[in-house]
Amino acid sequence: MDLRQLQAFLAVVEHGGFTAAARATHTVQSNISTHVARLERELNTVLIDRATGATTQEGQAVAARARQIQNELAALEAEVASLQGSPRGTARIGVIGTTARWITPILVQQLAVTAPDVRLVIVDATTTSQVIRLLDGDLDLGIVALPVEDPDIVTTPLFTEENVLVAPTDHPLSKLDRPLELSDLARHELLLAAPGTSFREEVDAVFAAAGLHLRVRVEVDGLRLLASLAFSGFGAAIVPATGAPEWVAGDWMKHSVAGLGQRTVGLATRRRGRLSVAAEAVAAAVRTSVLTEAKQQQGLHPPSP
Repeated sequence: MDLRQLQAFLAVVEHGGFTAAARATHTVQSNISTHVARLERELNTVLIDRATGATTQEGQAVAARARQIQNELAALEAEVASLQGSPRGTARIGVIGTTARWITPILVQQLAVTAPDVRLVIVDATTTSQVIRLLDGDLDLGIVALPVEDPDIVTTPLFTEENVLVAPTDHPLSKLDRPLELSDLARHELLLAAPGTSFREEVDAVFAAAGLHLRVRVEVDGLRLLASLAFSGFGAAIVPATGAPEWVAGDWMKHSVAGLGQRTVGLATRRRGRLSVAAEAVAAAVRTSVLTEAKQQQGLHPPSP
């Protein structure tokens, strides 16, 4: 078994067929077919069903391992190169959507200073999706909502964020000259996360515990879109604090609301294996970004040292 066989097999899996794999790798189809056939003989199994073009169960297992090998080789090359200069290589980080809106510009700026040779790939994904991709090796790091229960994932808290109200400046709630309470919100129709989402369930539970009922104007499956509607003046919305960074333009205000709830956001990695130099540099940049910027963002609270 050699790397060319694994690379050819992965090309077939990722591009959907032998012809497409040959085109993507700038070779002829016979080369791809030969490498895959040799790999199958060495493993004594069929990896690609030639009738359907689908990956067999054994092929899926081999593909997962082959991606890990590719990632380790890339990390090895980057680590050796980094010993001769600044950190380099590719780091893939997942970020939950609302937090991504706040932290991505800060992280990119931080890396430009501390690790300019690192190539950063950012994936907007839910916590559940990130955990799966971390375990598969598709991501090196994840910024996720805590807790994460998977025993193969290690997490470190980054900050706690309040749930806040985002409302246009001319909304009645923005005109109140006192701190907002849950009862104030219950008197108005609100833009809310879609039923069945974890965030909506948390908000519903807060109001139910207070003996209050939410009035719905629009329900939106996507917290960033929900916040954007409030920024644009369509109504008042409940979102996590990072979903409403101060630099977003528009005639809107962010309000803290007593008892509205909060969540903890953390950095996640695989328990097994070692982070690449590039991923270590990105993890350090994330922590630095949070420590330097979170206190300037209403509703965010970095952990104590």
